[in-house]
Amino acid sequence: MKRVSFYTLGCKLNYSETSSISRLFEQNGYKKVDFEEGADIYIINTCSVTEHADKKCRKIVREAQRIAGNPYIIIIGCYAQLKPAEIAEIPGVDLVLGASEKFRIMEYLDGLEKKCKPGIFASPISEARTFHDAYSLNDRTRTFLKIQDGCDYSCSFCTIPLARGGSRSNSIDQVVASAREIAASGIREIVLTGVNTGDFGSRDGFRESRFIDLVRELDEIDGNVRFRISSIEPNLLSDELIEVIAGSGKFVPHFHIPLQSGSNKILKMMRRRYQRELYAERVNNIKSALPRACIGADVIVGFPGESESDFLDTHAFITDLEISYLHVFPYSERSNTQAMTLDGSVPGKVRQYRSEVLRNLSSKKRRKFYEDNLGMTAEVLFESDIEDGMIAGFTENYIRAEAKYDPVLLNEIRKVRLIGINNKGLAEIREAGEVGEINSSLPELHQL
Repeated sequence: MKRVSFYTLGCKLNYSETSSISRLFEQNGYKKVDFEEGADIYIINTCSVTEHADKKCRKIVREAQRIAGNPYIIIIGCYAQLKPAEIAEIPGVDLVLGASEKFRIMEYLDGLEKKCKPGIFASPISEARTFHDAYSLNDRTRTFLKIQDGCDYSCSFCTIPLARGGSRSNSIDQVVASAREIAASGIREIVLTGVNTGDFGSRDGFRESRFIDLVRELDEIDGNVRFRISSIEPNLLSDELIEVIAGSGKFVPHFHIPLQSGSNKILKMMRRRYQRELYAERVNNIKSALPRACIGADVIVGFPGESESDFLDTHAFITDLEISYLHVFPYSERSNTQAMTLDGSVPGKVRQYRSEVLRNLSSKKRRKFYEDNLGMTAEVLFESDIEDGMIAGFTENYIRAEAKYDPVLLNEIRKVRLIGINNKGLAEIREAGEVGEINSSLPELHQL
């Protein structure tokens, strides 16, 4: 039996696709093993959002060779679509598959014979028009369910439309069927994911469906399962959708809403489809409907033309917003994007400094969010993250909690009360049942 191992870089969408492809191999008689065990085949699912992801792909190839000697190595994902010839030059790579080819991977194995030159199969991205159903399973307690792929937006910094093609979606009926199958397997949380999740739209027979229609259908599913939205653009997060989620018994009060900049000047240069006033309105509406909701944001710093004044505008804007945490990224130049042609490049050291400033602000925001929840009850789903005798999980509003490991807790949702924050920066949580005090990790403040 041939052994196959997978390594995934990048987003939740990549994780869902890796899991589905791994099941395809298992159905064809391959044995899935952990990366460090040594495999006959290594499949690396790549990201290309930043230059760092490209470099990491090369490092993983070298590590697979160190562990397994001379394995058959296949590269798929966004990097494979964008730069297949570049990947083929990496020593040890045997096969490169683009966006249209990766779900037909079994057709390209060709006996797994290592040849003088790698096989490259990457059709023009315009041919990536088919939606491929995918979800992660048996990897962790929560599942990432792919509902949408590709993007029709043209943000000036982004290569995703070049790597994944135009927006396309699953049908509501198929998403609901997958969700029921996942719930029946015992999974307790399903994360809806896509490139532009809120752009979900499908035709079921003669019925046109929107994301809000999908949310309503999923809310009616039987079983003890909850839903989380991975990310949604502010211009697609309507008041109607917020109202539906606020009244839902299945969807948790957690929104991750990309911001990218708090400067309208920079947002316009980024070709985003909103200005900061709309973003602030969305945050205020969420907090009005769901006061305990967790709201996260993506922010890019050091975009071409971002002055110190622009950055300070972003910092002040975020400071005043009731958001709970940030994902901060220093701008990274990407080939074939409009941003590459813009003047006003920001030095790397300035980008890093601004990143640290916002990460520090994020730590303070998260701490404040935890403090605002003290005295409240919450429901923690304990997952398979076990380290140093502790088991970890998240509340419905995305507060990370850990308790002394007890196998009974695994994949269980327990009601807890947040009772304080100790001197280690941990929020103390007490369960109403037998577990006792549960500690919830807070990230340390980043020092400048």
